[in-house]
Amino acid sequence: MSGTRPGYRFSVFVAAVVAVFTFTGIHAANAQERKSIRWAVATTGTYGYKVAASLVRILEDGLGSDYTVTVNPYPGTTNAMKATMEGDAEVGYTADVGMTQLYTNDGPFKDYKPTKALLVHTWYAYPMESFMAVYAPKAEQFKSWGDFNGKPVFFTPAGFMNWLNFHRIFKALGYQFKHVQIGEAAQGDALQAGTIVGAVAYTTAGKSLPSYWRETELRLDVKVINPSPEEVKKLTAANLTPVEVNAADAFTKDVGVKTILGVPILFAYNVRPDMPEELIYKILTILYNKREELTKTDPGFVPLAKDFVGLQVKGINANPDVPVHAGLAKFLKEHKAWNDQWKIAGDK
Repeated sequence: MSGTRPGYRFSVFVAAVVAVFTFTGIHAANAQERKSIRWAVATTGTYGYKVAASLVRILEDGLGSDYTVTVNPYPGTTNAMKATMEGDAEVGYTADVGMTQLYTNDGPFKDYKPTKALLVHTWYAYPMESFMAVYAPKAEQFKSWGDFNGKPVFFTPAGFMNWLNFHRIFKALGYQFKHVQIGEAAQGDALQAGTIVGAVAYTTAGKSLPSYWRETELRLDVKVINPSPEEVKKLTAANLTPVEVNAADAFTKDVGVKTILGVPILFAYNVRPDMPEELIYKILTILYNKREELTKTDPGFVPLAKDFVGLQVKGINANPDVPVHAGLAKFLKEHKAWNDQWKIAGDK
């Protein structure tokens, strides 16, 4: 029989329980004190998700213990933008074309009224180039983008910025935009079966293909169809000038052309104007200081590393009437790149 008194054993037990709950409470309080920065992006197979996920450690290390960064996927880029404007996230994945439609109440933003506020210029991260590809055995049927006029095409998932990009491309060319919505993983099967005659592909900074397109390329042979010289003229007149992409930098196989002509868009992670100026300024400063390190996580960051400030200026100039977040304004003024013609969000 133990010589320990029952009362003593009970006191030790109570003390242990109190200690556990006190320790747990301290950690819970610390977790609650950390402010959350939620990044709303597109689906997990997209480049936007991949990039945001790669930034978590860099931002949390730079911001310290006050903030926790999470990445939340949505069905499309438009959904991510709206989630941020409804207050379900702090940072929203978007692009210059999406910001244009948002502020002109066009396309998916027609009659849209956010619960919180519209996104404003915050951080432009990388360019993308949109172009058209087909199943190689059927490539002889297509000589230009006009051959896709009114034909079933997977223009990337509906609401994606590359989808919006080709929407404005076809509008500029006077072509009928006939989109077929399928899952990204079904793209290869749909091309082979003829359910779609073409699929829009895209690179980041002329280098990286999205993961679902990489899978398609590995499964079947594809050919890229470039716009005709006449189409290039029309696109240039509409301020949608195609840029050249080295096919060998993007694809591992022959795609029928050495130089791909893609229409560029500039992707961003923007916020509402109510995000604190100093926080956004600090995030931009962290990313600026880590710009060379970012290129090691993905080659799509090379243009950002080469001219971080210039990329922000380019993003603003794509929609100069859209307000600039105060944190970005402070950052650009510090780097002698501010234009007094721009408007700071919140200023009257």
